[in-house]
Amino acid sequence: MTTRVGFLYGRIRAEEKLLVNALKNAGAEVVMLRDNDLIFRGERPGIDQAVDVVLERSVSTSRGLYALHMLEADGVPTVNSYRTANICADKILTGTALDAAGVPQPNWRVAFDAGSALAAMEELGYPVVLKPVVGSWGRLLARINDRDAAEAIIEHKTTLGSYQHSIFYIQDFIDKPGRDIRAFVVGDQCIAAIYRQSSHWITNTARGGEASNCPVTPEIEALCRSAAQAVGGGVLAIDLFEDDGRGLLVNEINHTMEFRNSIAPTGVDIPACVAQYLLDVANARVPLTWQVPVRT
Repeated sequence: MTTRVGFLYGRIRAEEKLLVNALKNAGAEVVMLRDNDLIFRGERPGIDQAVDVVLERSVSTSRGLYALHMLEADGVPTVNSYRTANICADKILTGTALDAAGVPQPNWRVAFDAGSALAAMEELGYPVVLKPVVGSWGRLLARINDRDAAEAIIEHKTTLGSYQHSIFYIQDFIDKPGRDIRAFVVGDQCIAAIYRQSSHWITNTARGGEASNCPVTPEIEALCRSAAQAVGGGVLAIDLFEDDGRGLLVNEINHTMEFRNSIAPTGVDIPACVAQYLLDVANARVPLTWQVPVRT
């Protein structure tokens, strides 16, 4: 019987095209589910066609989370799960989950008031990084080198007034060697990793960082598996820092990962890995009984 995979999306980008093609190549029937078109009424499912599993690829974090919650309430298996996505979408929830699992990460603080945020920065010691609790692509990050800069940025965030700006998530600044590592985890395997190199302290490829292959060492494999398990597992991109004193640290975990720039440098067919994992989930097989496909 052909596996029917619901493909929940907001926009069709390069990653979505690659995933749809990989699913079809793996023999799945792909049911396209545009989040704009869904209506969840509570008493019945929000999708009219029966599917065996749903892959969530919404651009909107809030749409993706609510859709996952409603789909799971209807008994539909989802990748990622609502629990995993909800934790990964929130840096505070991610940090708490990593701490509970003993996964090393940069030191961090949370404050709700301008005065306490300033005190937290002084406690950590400058420089620090101020991040939005929810966000991606390296947007709205601020490296704060001293108290004068801290006071100015805190005033700006306080004046902006939105809910997200009223929560201060503060992290140690890690003096990276001009790069960080993005590792890709599918189920219980770290299938590939890249270095993201940049002269800027923000190394995201969305901000101009250049990707090159990073060998998946036993240390990277073990750390990424522990981090993935801490947030519930699934299909994840895990960002790592190399710190001279503490070794590898988990910076963030992404639940709707981008990967188009990582296929060529790693030689790993990342969408094929995701497609096989979805089929395993849909058919209730223990995942990761497969070999990592190599791009030819």
